[in-house]
Amino acid sequence: MEQIESWSEGIAGFHARFAHRFGRSEPRERASDYLNGLLAPLEKKNGWTLSEQVGQLRPDGVQRLLNHSDWDENAVRDDVRDFVVETIGAKDAVLIGDDTGFLKKGTKSAGVQRQYTGTAGRTENSQIGTFLAYASARGRALIDRELYIPVSWTDDRDRCRAAGIDDEVPFATKNEHFKWMLQRAIDAGVPFAWVTADEAYGQVKHLRVWLEERRVAHVLATKVNDTVITAHGADARVDQLVAALSRQRWKRISGGAGAHGERMYDWARVAIRPSWENGFGHWVLARRSVSDPSEIAYYVCYGPVASRLKDDSGAQFLTVRLVVAA
Repeated sequence: MEQIESWSEGIAGFHARFAHRFGRSEPRERASDYLNGLLAPLEKKNGWTLSEQVGQLRPDGVQRLLNHSDWDENAVRDDVRDFVVETIGAKDAVLIGDDTGFLKKGTKSAGVQRQYTGTAGRTENSQIGTFLAYASARGRALIDRELYIPVSWTDDRDRCRAAGIDDEVPFATKNEHFKWMLQRAIDAGVPFAWVTADEAYGQVKHLRVWLEERRVAHVLATKVNDTVITAHGADARVDQLVAALSRQRWKRISGGAGAHGERMYDWARVAIRPSWENGFGHWVLARRSVSDPSEIAYYVCYGPVASRLKDDSGAQFLTVRLVVAA
C-alpha cells in the first residue's frame, strides 16, 4: 500500500511539472488521467483501454486531448527531458538513437503506410517513430521523439493537413531525425559522454562526420562490409581489420547482467585513421559471441584517446554502453 501511495505521489508530482502547459482545467485533468493510463499494466493501450483504466466509459476525452486540445507538445517534451536529467542525469551517461514501428489499420493516421518495421519483422501498414533515449547507471528513459513522415505524405499536403501535419513539416530521414534530437540535447546542456545507435545509423558516414564535427564521442554499430580509413591511410573493410587481429587482442568482458546472468562476450578493437586530433581518435570495435565465434558485431568508434576496452570508471566502459543499446 505504501508503495502504491508513493507511486501515486510521484506521478502527481511529475504531472505538476508540465500541468501549466494546459491552459484549461479539463485538458489538465485529462493529461493526468492519460499519464496514469500509460503507466498502468495494460496488455493493450489505446483510447478505449486507457479511458476504461481511469473510469471513463468512452475514449472521447483522450481523443480530444490528443487531437484538439490547445497545448504545446514540444514544451512538454522538454519538461520531461529536464525531469529525466534531474533524476538520472550523469556526466558519463549515454544517448541512444533508435526507431520503432506502430502497426496500424487504415490510411488516415499521420505518416502511416506499408513499410518495414522491426516491430513485426516485415513490411506492414504502420507508423515509424524515431526516439532518443537517455541511459546512466541510475536508470534510463526516453527524452525525445520524431514521427517519420514518408515522401508519399509530404508530397500530398492536403493529406498532411487532414492528419494535422503542418505545411512546414518537411520530409526527413530517420538519420536527420537523430541529428535533430541530438542537437536539441546538446543545446539544452544534457550531460552525456557517448552516443550509440544500431547499424541503420552507424553505417551512414555523413552522420559520423556530423558527430565528429561536434566532437561527440560515439560507438555506432555498422555492417560487416563497411569500409574505414586505416592507420596507414588506406580503405579497408571492418571485418577484414578485425580478422587480422591476433588471439591475444581479444578480451572476454561482461557486458552487464541479463535475464540469465552475466552477458559475456569477447571484445577486440583496432585503431584507425592516420592521426588523432585534439585528444580524440577513431577505432573499430568488435563483439564476438562466446558460444558461436562466427557471430561478430562491428562498431565504428570515435572518442577520447584515454578510452580503453575495459575501464569501469564510467564513460570509458564502452561494453556497458553498447549493451544498453542492444
